[in-house]
This record gives sequence, C-alpha cells and structure tokens, in this order.
Amino acid sequence: MPTNKISFQYNKSTIATGIAIVFHVIGLVGILFFDRSFFIKTSAINLLLMFLLILYTQSNINRYFLYFILISFITGISVEIIGTSTGYLFGAYQYGNVLGPSIRNVPWIIGINWFMIIYCCGMFIQKLLHTMIQQLDANPTVSKPFLKSLSILVDGATIAVLFDWLMEPIAIKLGYWKWNADIPTYNYICWFVISLLLLFVFNKMKFEKNNIFAVHLLMIQALFFLLLRTFL
Repeated sequence: MPTNKISFQYNKSTIATGIAIVFHVIGLVGILFFDRSFFIKTSAINLLLMFLLILYTQSNINRYFLYFILISFITGISVEIIGTSTGYLFGAYQYGNVLGPSIRNVPWIIGINWFMIIYCCGMFIQKLLHTMIQQLDANPTVSKPFLKSLSILVDGATIAVLFDWLMEPIAIKLGYWKWNADIPTYNYICWFVISLLLLFVFNKMKFEKNNIFAVHLLMIQALFFLLLRTFL
C-alpha cells in the first residue's frame, strides 16, 4: 500500500477514534451521573454512528464487504427472531423498547450490532496475528494460511463471546433486553457457534482487512461496558 494511502487511512482512523471516544465518554458520564433514561434512549443512535464510522474508515469498499454486511445483518436478525420467538437459540429472553424500531420484536439495530461485533473481532485478530505470522517465515513446516484462518475463527469467536459476557449484565440493567431466568450457558455456546460461522464468512470475503479503527472501537466499547459493569 502506498505511503500516502497509509497516511490518509491513519488520519481517518484517528478522526473516527476520537469521535468514538467522545461519544462513549458522553454516554458513560450521562448514564452514571445525569438523566440515565435519556442517554439509554440514544444507544441506537450511537450504534448507528459507530457503524457509519466503520464505513468511513473501511478502505476500498467493494461488493464483498457489502455482502458481508448484508449476511451479518440477516443472520443476526434471523437468529435473534428465532431466539426471542422460540427460545431455541440463546435461551428465553425478550428485547425492551429502548433500541428503536423492531423487526418481529427484534430491534433492527441489533443486526447492525452483529455485523460490528464480528467485524471488529475479526479485525482485532487480523492485527494481532500480523506480527506472529511474520515470525513464522523461517519455519516452513507451519502452514501460515491455515494457522491464520484457524486463529481468526476460533480466537475471534472467543473474543465475541467474551464481549457478550461483558455486555450482558449491563444490557439487562439498561433495559436493552431481559431474561426470563438466569443467563444460560447455552447462550454463550450459541454465540460462539454463530460467531464462528460469521467469522468464516469474514475470512473468506475478499475485502481489505486492515481497519485499525475497528480494533480501537472494540477496545473502547469493551472499556465502556467494563466501567458500567463496575460502577452502575
């Protein structure tokens, strides 16, 4: 990639990261110290803004990237509809009314959120593996493409599950959704399997996977939910 293109992409990521930090700090302070109900109702707007920032920072948007968004959205909405309607996926739970317009009682922003979580986890593992894969150049017995693909799938799905585990108690307190009983282990198993399948699609789709903002966004959101989990 040309140096000027790298510099331009870095500047876009820096701008997007700054915006993401500001909005998450405002949301954190607002929920903890001011009108909690007002700031909770802006959650869908914040998620939509983060989605637009991902589009802004994704270099060379092509049809494969758009396919991945569509597949992630449809998959996310579909499994959530099945989950809330039957309890066969994730367990017995229902969404509240704070996340905006719904499709069959599932807020449509949840489909966008599925895309963002999988995309950010995939990008995080891509960046993490970059140096590790380079260090294997001297070892011809190791299949680097296989190792990379396996790590993206398994490690990425594990991070997605950990992110869900971190978010669950806060999402319940904020009224995003509620469980009819305790959160079942089955929920996290389903999260892992579905994340694994979507990360397989992520790995196979031919679009640029070098979005540093996605890595920053994952860390910002994880810290956001960690602080809420600690102080709320």
